[in-house]
Amino acid sequence: MIRLMSGPGILRQNRNPDLRQPAEWEPHDACWLAWPSHVELWRESLAPVQEAFVTFARNIAGIDSLGGSPDGERLEILVPGDAREAEARQRLAGLPCRFHTIPFGDIWLRDTAPVFVRSPGGVSPVSFGFNGWGGKWSLPGDDAVSAAIAEASGLPGFAFPWVLEGGSVEPDGEGTILTTRQCLLNPNRNPGLSREEIEAGLLEALGAEKVLWLGDGLLNDHTDGHIDTVARFVAPGVVVCMEPVPGDPNRDALETIIRDLSEMRDASGRRLSVVTVPSPGEILDEEGELMPASYVNFYIANTTVTVPVYGSNNDDRAVQTIAKLFPARRTVGVYAKDVLTGGGAFHCISQQQPARAKG
Repeated sequence: MIRLMSGPGILRQNRNPDLRQPAEWEPHDACWLAWPSHVELWRESLAPVQEAFVTFARNIAGIDSLGGSPDGERLEILVPGDAREAEARQRLAGLPCRFHTIPFGDIWLRDTAPVFVRSPGGVSPVSFGFNGWGGKWSLPGDDAVSAAIAEASGLPGFAFPWVLEGGSVEPDGEGTILTTRQCLLNPNRNPGLSREEIEAGLLEALGAEKVLWLGDGLLNDHTDGHIDTVARFVAPGVVVCMEPVPGDPNRDALETIIRDLSEMRDASGRRLSVVTVPSPGEILDEEGELMPASYVNFYIANTTVTVPVYGSNNDDRAVQTIAKLFPARRTVGVYAKDVLTGGGAFHCISQQQPARAKG
């Protein structure tokens, strides 16, 4: 059952004690993914994207390169029909998968799926409006994915009428939300809503106490600066972002992010501790266009952290630095440039379903 909630303009101005978006490092029951299927979108990249997806899925399930039994999290896989389901079953054989025939425009479930929160009922999917990243891409099925996943999950859910993509908010699990003005205050998302009204919406929907605002994201990012490509919480009070490298086209934005984060305090009053990894630098597509490549678009699974890499000289140092932030998990770099041709990387294609709180 989906419970409809009010719009931001009339929401309470304090934290909703009934809902809480957990931090990504908290335990998951499952991860929702969509099998790359659309030849007309991916063209010659479809095969390498599927290969990267399979590697990513094995990491989430907790199977290392030497094989063994899964000890990670269940995979909930969307497929558009019988033929693609058969293909996905064959490629993902041996992994703990459940398949769902749900139409989808593309694989970016971080933005089109619901955000899962802890609630009095245990765990609840929270759905928002979706308008194709500010009207840039309107793909059949994408605006219905969230409600379909909420129903398929079998969990009691909530729905809010305003537009929000999951990749635009980054929680610490303790009441702090990181986001960017470039995305959430962009009039192509919720025209007419003020910053105060949008903050009130986040407090209500995600159980936040404080919203921290950064400015701009990466160049050529069609999401208008999603936070999950520029800054991520890795522990309460600790955030990781990228430092520019020589000739970095994103130097100004990255330097500003580091400076702004170092001056911020979270909902508990702690000054943020800022850890930096190198930027990938200039990553170009086959047409010579700059791509919004990011190492912080990693996914934190129960047993692994999957970091996107791009064939840059900075790949190894970035993976090694991120690995030190997650000593209890296996950190793996997986080539993601083919996935990035669609606009994002591994965090963008995944949406975790947290485990029920113990007790």
